Amino acid sequence: MDQRCGDQAWPYAQRKEPQHHEPLTRQDLQRPSQRHAPAALHQNGSHQNGQQNGHQNGAHQNGAAQRPDLTHPETVRIAPVQRPPQHQPKRAEEPKELPGHDEELEDRLTEAKPKTKTHTDTEPDTEPETDQPKKTRKPLAIALAVLVVAALTGATIFAVNEFSGQAAVETKPPAAPVDVQPLVKPASAQGTAPTPQGVQRALAGPAGSGALGTLTGSVVDPATGTVLWQQGDTNPATPASSLKVLTAAAALLELDKTAQLSTKVVRGAEPGTVVIIGGGDPTISATPGSSVYPGAAQLDDLVNQVRQQGPVTKVLYDLGRYAGEQMGPQWETVDIAGGSVAPIVPFMVDGGRLDPRKVEVARTPNPAQQAADAFAARLGATAAPGVAPPGAQTIAEVKSASIEQLVDNMMQISDNVLTEAVARELAIKTGNEPSFAGGVKAVRETLTKHGFDLSGASFVDGSGLSATNKIPAKLLTDVLMAAAKPALDDRTAKLRPLLTSLPVAGGSGTLAGRYGGVAAQGKGWVRAKTGTLTGVNALAGVVVDEDGRVLVFAFMSASPGNPETEVRPALDVLATALRGCGCS
Repeated sequence: MDQRCGDQAWPYAQRKEPQHHEPLTRQDLQRPSQRHAPAALHQNGSHQNGQQNGHQNGAHQNGAAQRPDLTHPETVRIAPVQRPPQHQPKRAEEPKELPGHDEELEDRLTEAKPKTKTHTDTEPDTEPETDQPKKTRKPLAIALAVLVVAALTGATIFAVNEFSGQAAVETKPPAAPVDVQPLVKPASAQGTAPTPQGVQRALAGPAGSGALGTLTGSVVDPATGTVLWQQGDTNPATPASSLKVLTAAAALLELDKTAQLSTKVVRGAEPGTVVIIGGGDPTISATPGSSVYPGAAQLDDLVNQVRQQGPVTKVLYDLGRYAGEQMGPQWETVDIAGGSVAPIVPFMVDGGRLDPRKVEVARTPNPAQQAADAFAARLGATAAPGVAPPGAQTIAEVKSASIEQLVDNMMQISDNVLTEAVARELAIKTGNEPSFAGGVKAVRETLTKHGFDLSGASFVDGSGLSATNKIPAKLLTDVLMAAAKPALDDRTAKLRPLLTSLPVAGGSGTLAGRYGGVAAQGKGWVRAKTGTLTGVNALAGVVVDEDGRVLVFAFMSASPGNPETEVRPALDVLATALRGCGCS
């Protein structure tokens, strides 16, 4: 699964729904999602966030970056105010770096020498050669230098210039907290339009890198729909986790973005017995303050509600919401211990992780029993599988974060378990079986209904973990173009959050530790979903070129090269070439 993270959870600001949509500017995509990452910086820009937030006292005007609005509120570094004696102001200490996300957790890195599968950071897996690519992994890294400018009551906020190393600046806190309601604005046709000839010249060198092996891809200007570069873009190729772009798009198009997944407890048939009805939420947190999922429901909240109803001696858990197999086609059980997946069931805590503080960590082979045991232990009871009595009284309930936030999180940390849960909710909404096959059918039907051509696309899960999945690069750019185009029709309005869910080069999610060296020019300007299996690497997203045009791209590489030192850096250089392109 495309994900790695630091040892502790990161803070997320409260999200407010946008009131309306306006045209997207280049600045909207030049910086990361407000909850995760640093933006590309204007050296002489001024910060206007204070005015957008409804106050001006906390505004920065000393070389900070311009930060246009997005749908996600800012992630902020907050140092508690140590109030000094009056008339003796102190300079607060430097903010600590937030944990970042590293590369794909789904990955199983191929080594030159055969090794026993250990799924550790220092000993990558090896697998027998087959006709299908296998999954790979890379070491955990923490890299997130965040440019943040915001203001909250009772806190000192610091803006950190990621690229220039400018010292932190103390700002005066406002009188009261402010609800931030940023807007998503689409790419406009402002700036010189690139030409196919110009883009082809810019990509000729990077696309010819031997590290990329067989490369297929597509580059499109969403403002005009012009195809600027293509190479085998209709040939089906293995997408790995870039397939999540399709699942996320289908969910945003069909599901209510404000909907939440509900986990309930009802009275059992016998005195002292309660039944947990799995509602499809894999993000429930068993350890307060230690979840990798923002806005997660708390298991303790569910327990406390039940405790108020009287003594409990037995806990049953009902998994009837889902059907079919718990492991996807071509999934491997070794990936459970490796941290890529857990069996997909409608009741679990922390995505089945054994350590809820880490994105990449071993998971349990029986997540429902693990969750039920944690619940029952708090009540001094035992736990076992069961079925809720018809019409049973609900005595407790907790709800997940919104669908939009779940989609955002699954894209940022490339969470396979959460993605498959979202696919099953889509299946239920569209009248399909809540299974792997039903989720895939729902994704296909939804995208087709909204005008996307799925010719040549064949996939068996929603997360991209199966090596048998095949889709053309053109399908990825078609979806991304619909999300980024200037005309705000209903389809584009629903897809707009897809753009802000994409990890940011050098700043957030699975791209946090990438875009060094010759690709550094792409930091903050490229946003893309990653994908990696053994012998397969993909990158699909958006970039703002030097003329201010937003371009969408999808690149898929089939190469025996080392993914960490050769293939991924070559893909990063390819996307960065688009950033440096004044290709008129």
